[in-house]
Amino acid sequence: MSLELKNVEKKVGIDTHIHPTSLKLEKNTINVLLGSTLAGKTTLMQIMAGLDKPTSGEIWFDGKNVTGMKVQKRNCSMVYQQFINYPNYTVYENIASPLAITGVKNDEIKQRVGKVAELLKLSAMLNKKPDELSGGQQQRTALARALVKDSDLILLDEPLANLDFKLREELREELPKLFEDRDCIVVYATTEPSDALMIGGNTATLLEGKVIQYGKTLEVYNRPENLISAKVFSDPPMNIAEITKSGDNCKFTNNDVQWKSSAKIKDGTYKIGIRPHNITTYKEGNNSVEINGKVQISELSGSESLIHFTNGSLNWVSLSNGTQQKNVGEDTKLYMNTDEFLYFDQNNRLVNNG
Repeated sequence: MSLELKNVEKKVGIDTHIHPTSLKLEKNTINVLLGSTLAGKTTLMQIMAGLDKPTSGEIWFDGKNVTGMKVQKRNCSMVYQQFINYPNYTVYENIASPLAITGVKNDEIKQRVGKVAELLKLSAMLNKKPDELSGGQQQRTALARALVKDSDLILLDEPLANLDFKLREELREELPKLFEDRDCIVVYATTEPSDALMIGGNTATLLEGKVIQYGKTLEVYNRPENLISAKVFSDPPMNIAEITKSGDNCKFTNNDVQWKSSAKIKDGTYKIGIRPHNITTYKEGNNSVEINGKVQISELSGSESLIHFTNGSLNWVSLSNGTQQKNVGEDTKLYMNTDEFLYFDQNNRLVNNG
């Protein structure tokens, strides 16, 4: 079983919402659609579900062309960012509703609802109405309704976006476990790179209706094919600069910071991408290089410290573990882990992972 998009395109008037896209998702996989708001994630999922028709191209599922087939005839479930539950139904009735509609016998409904409710820690709430639940419990109910249907295709459109931090962490850790023993294809849309890394599986990076790269999540993260994919998979935003390489030495073109590089690339001019957590207030790795910065913004967030700083024309972001208090306007020393630099050629293609 697989879901395959063959050169699928979606236009609305003169606007292209999804550029020609070919993508194949296999059975028993979790597939993350990663991109900013308006990148095309929801439109792509609606096309996959049959809620929207492509302007051109075909959708194949389990070896059959299902382009244009109504959503009611497809065995799929979709959970949205804004969780939707029937207000007059109990939690049990909400979860059971897709089974009741298709005529599943009461004994089987009871068994399947009980199993998924236990999985999502809703067993004690089955007789409550949605307005008696917390936001997290309501979202769990919506997820349970999608899971109980035993769909071939499960689409999760930013399902954790409106939950508090603690519950987000718990649920995104649980999600991969929920699908371990299910014969289905899962598609999970998010704006958060951390979601993709936590969930694992495969990731497609999207920008402005284009799939930039698709593959194993860690492979896409560690070896982005190009600078666009690297930027999509970085939050806070990736730091970018132009450098020159001569022999073993690399140097920023706009300041005197230089380092010895093990990158197996020819001499010339390149761009580098540095993720914020590779610029810290302390040395990390064996090849740490100092850079001076003037603090523009200093933010403390739980166990992390975010520093926006400038160095000449560079306007960058540093992310350090722990509480690293810095004052706005202060000159400070920061350290770059050159082992983690990503090198891109003038066409923005990755040339070496350092």
